[in-house]
Parts: sequence; C-alpha cells; structure tokens
Amino acid sequence: MNILLIGGGGREHALAWKLRQSPLADTIFCAPGNPGMKGVQQVPMLGLKEMADFAVKNNVGLTMVGPEASLCEGIVDIFRERGLCIVGPNREAAQLEGSKSYAKDFMNRHGLPTAKAAVFEDEASALAYLKKEGAPIVVKADGLAAGKGVIVASTVAEAESAIKACFSGTFGKAGARVLLEECLFGEEASIIALCDGKTIIPLASSQDHKRALENDLGPNTGGMGAYSPAPVVTDDLWKTIDKSVLKPFLKGVQADKLDFRGIIYAGLMITDKGAKILEFNVRFGDPETQAILVRLESDLVEALIKLADGNLADMALKWSPKPAVCVVMAANGYPGSYPKGDVIEGLEQAEQTGAVVFHAGTKEIDGKVVTSGGRVLGVTALGDTIKDAVDNAYKAVDKITWNGVQFRRDIAHRALNRP
Repeated sequence: MNILLIGGGGREHALAWKLRQSPLADTIFCAPGNPGMKGVQQVPMLGLKEMADFAVKNNVGLTMVGPEASLCEGIVDIFRERGLCIVGPNREAAQLEGSKSYAKDFMNRHGLPTAKAAVFEDEASALAYLKKEGAPIVVKADGLAAGKGVIVASTVAEAESAIKACFSGTFGKAGARVLLEECLFGEEASIIALCDGKTIIPLASSQDHKRALENDLGPNTGGMGAYSPAPVVTDDLWKTIDKSVLKPFLKGVQADKLDFRGIIYAGLMITDKGAKILEFNVRFGDPETQAILVRLESDLVEALIKLADGNLADMALKWSPKPAVCVVMAANGYPGSYPKGDVIEGLEQAEQTGAVVFHAGTKEIDGKVVTSGGRVLGVTALGDTIKDAVDNAYKAVDKITWNGVQFRRDIAHRALNRP
C-alpha cells in the first residue's frame, strides 16, 4: 500500500519512522517532509485539492495528516469526497482544536470536566471581566497559534498585556476572539487516543514540557520535550480518565453527529479535584508522538487503516514496557525570533548511541543539514527506567552542536522526583 503523510516536522518524522516498519507499507510519500526522513519519498506540499489529485495519481491507499492547520482547512472533506482513505476529523470536527470556544462549548454541553471560562470578541469586555476576576488567569487566543496563543498570567498586568496582544493582532486572526479561563493547578498529562466515531482507544500516556526554560519557567512553547509513560497517570487515574473524559468525548461526538475518524489529544491538568481538560487537539502531539511511537510495538499502518474504516474495535495495541524520553533541541531565541541556516554537527554520532534523532526544523543545503525552524530536533531514547531513558537521551544530545543551540536539561524531572 502506498501511504501519503502530510507535514514536515518532528511529529511527522516520528510517524514516517514508524510507518516504514510496517509490512503493509510500500512507497511512503511525505509532503513536504524533512532531511531526516530516510527511505521516504518527499514531495512538495501543494494545495489541498492538488494533494488529493496526487493521492489518486499515485494510488495512495492511506493518508495520514500531521498538522492541525490542514485538518482545520478541510483536507479530510476533500479527500473523502474523492473516495480516498484518510485519517483525521472532517473540517467541522476539527474545530475542537481550531476554535477554543467551540471546544469549550462542546465540553460544557457534554459534561466533560474543564475549567470555567468566558469568551470575548472585544478588548474592553475582556478587560472588564479580568478586573472582576483578577489573577492568576489564563488568556487564550481562540484560534490556531502554533502552540503559542496561551498565556498563563500570574498578575493582572500580565493578563492585560496578553489580552491587548491578542486583540492587536499578535496572533493574527487567531486572537480575534479571546477566552479568559480559570487557572488550574496540578500536574499535566497528555492523553492521545484513536477514535473512529464508534470506538476510542487510548495510546500510552505522556507528559509534555511547555515552558522554554528549566524548572518550568519562561514563555510557553510548542513543547521542549516529553516522556512516556507519565507516572502521574496511575491505573486508578486511567479508569477515571476513561469514565470522565474518553467515554463522554465519544458520546459527545456521536450526539453531535461529528465525523471524527482521527486522533484526539486531551491535554489534562491533574488537580486535587481530579482530571480536568485544558484543551483538545485533533492530531498527534508534538513532541509527545516521538516518545510514544518508539514504545509502540503494534503495526501503526494496520491501526490507522482500521481507524479510517471504522473498525477500531478489532484493534489491540501492544506497548514496550520501557520508558522513552524526547529532548527538543531548539534554535537560539525560540520561541521568539531565531536565526536559520546554522550548520548542525554530530547527527550520526548521536544516533550511534542508540537514540533516534527526529528532525523538526531542518533543511539540507550543499550536503549539510542546517537549522530552519524554532524547534530543530527531537532526540529520543528508550531505557529500562525513566532515569536510564533520560541518561540515554542526553548522551545523544551532547553529541549534537550548532551555534546557539538551546535545550532543557530537566526533561522528565517530575517523574524523576516522584516519591
């Protein structure tokens, strides 16, 4: 079977790496791909209708969509209209990520646990609400903002600045509507699941590290590292998540008659009152996918075909008991402005340690791999214990250099410091 993968970041590299392991996979195309994707035929990213034409012309039997933007633009609708097999929610269902107010309304309507929030379409009303509620408070741009449209404001002044930034166009159209949300406290966990509209199957738990700096300081980013499994998600908590999050989500999808044959990602805060949903994403997480897929022992292609066909009930996933850790190596200045074109050294030496180096923001120029994005690499390793996985990942990280490279040295610190 020929497979088309949409996207070119670290998540897509991890997906390509896992898809290649399947005996069901023949040619794997990736649009646009990246220099790390060995054995994958990279093609230009075209318009959505042109990508559907490409899939027909090249006898593509399965398409997997990585980035949320393509899903929210309706790539699934276009492909399914052509009779093509594709994994992902349709355009309407993708609004669970594309609009935070849509998602909040969905959660409230179907009884999913989440923080109290109010939605505003003008700055004055938002500032008046802030004056009444005070801080800490979370300011969220309603639309897609590449993981950077959420500001956890510890003071009223910070919140005012964030509200003004949203309405002044810092996040483009994404900030035209703003949510002000109750600030929840606890430990975060990422729960990613396969959903075909009839069955929902969770993947292994994981935990992301959103803040740019060690000790969870600095601005929010797209993610500076992840590990799987997340010890905070105990067996008892899994039962609670299944009962209060996964099953109600599936019932909500069915009640709203949403065409959801794709990936649902629930970002959770584990509070002293239980698990509450911070956000929904409708695709694999990044960098959680890197840590999760190196632990998956089942055939990913088989699972995705069953998902797209509505036959997930027939699928059982098998996982390695070994934990995995992914450390994101970023360009100097990320998540703000950053340089591009710095030559990356030590990639082969890093992989010789046994780690997998997933490319996220790289380009090949004159035979050399250079930086081309904010998050550049996701260095991922397994270990017999979380500590072993951490040690193995950083052993590989320390082989890689470029001018101004930055990364956190405390990925998985919550798991390591857990009693």
